[in-house]
Amino acid sequence: MAMATTRNVMRAVRVFEFGGPEVLKLQADVLIPVPKENQVLIKVHACGVNPVETYIRSGNYARKPALPYTPGTDVSGVIESVGEHVTTFKKGDKVFSIDTISGGYADYALAAANRVFPLSDKLDFKQGAAIGIPYFTAYRALFQKGHAKAGESVLVHGASGGVGIAACQIARACGLKVLGTAGTEEGMNIVLRNGAHQVFNHREANYIDKIKEYTKMQGVDIIIEMLSNINLATDLHLLSYAGRVMVVGCRGTIEINPRDTMSKESSIIGVGLFLATEEERHECATALLDGIEAGWLKPIVGSEYPLEKVVKAHEDIIHSSGARGKMVLLP
Repeated sequence: MAMATTRNVMRAVRVFEFGGPEVLKLQADVLIPVPKENQVLIKVHACGVNPVETYIRSGNYARKPALPYTPGTDVSGVIESVGEHVTTFKKGDKVFSIDTISGGYADYALAAANRVFPLSDKLDFKQGAAIGIPYFTAYRALFQKGHAKAGESVLVHGASGGVGIAACQIARACGLKVLGTAGTEEGMNIVLRNGAHQVFNHREANYIDKIKEYTKMQGVDIIIEMLSNINLATDLHLLSYAGRVMVVGCRGTIEINPRDTMSKESSIIGVGLFLATEEERHECATALLDGIEAGWLKPIVGSEYPLEKVVKAHEDIIHSSGARGKMVLLP
């Protein structure tokens, strides 16, 4: 009887109160969810860790899940079972998700079938866990909100992390002139290998001048900004006429002079993937699945952590010296 019971439970990270990384608790007796109508159950092989998950966990984010909850949206793995009316997937299919219902920091994750996509044999499970939020956000920032066009220039500010690498790969494949910044030698090399025509070290005091020189003082058309609370005021001086800053990441407040937007009629546009419509998500997915088949969409996996080290993962994603690809948890 005990054997039958243990098969229905799994390990999952649970958050019972908002706070620091220490509120992440790994439990071994969480019930494995059962897929309902239009849902699938995925045996998780890897789950991406995103900065937004640390903001949600802290309680300082616009959207707060009901407690207790399990974090994690970007899982990759194998379909374990499907609910009623699911015809797109069957047990044994390799998949990745852009959202989960039960949380991805776990051995199994429940997801809506329309938030799950087939994982090509060209990518492994760790790479599959690096697609969701980073690539969908990068595509949305560039095209759905930034209206990027071939021939325009884009500066990816903080290009060595998950979203940054995604933005470089997508922008290069779509015919943009791609500039990137990173804070370490290793990060800069990763950015150059993944689509950037030129890279700058944002820890150097005069890197802004170097970007201006490189663009012959013309500026860039689009900036994909991961740390707007630090860079936004400076970004406005780097834009070309009618340029736009896409705010993808922010960790606090900043003071800017609105006059700096008037001189070039520039725009500051916030990007929120959770606001995407079904049609917009479908557009992202189509473009990205095509990119996997074409071979230009190749996620770079950075630090890997077992579920037991989830607290360390949440500390490192905010405080590490420089991003080097996508951070993943491995159940």
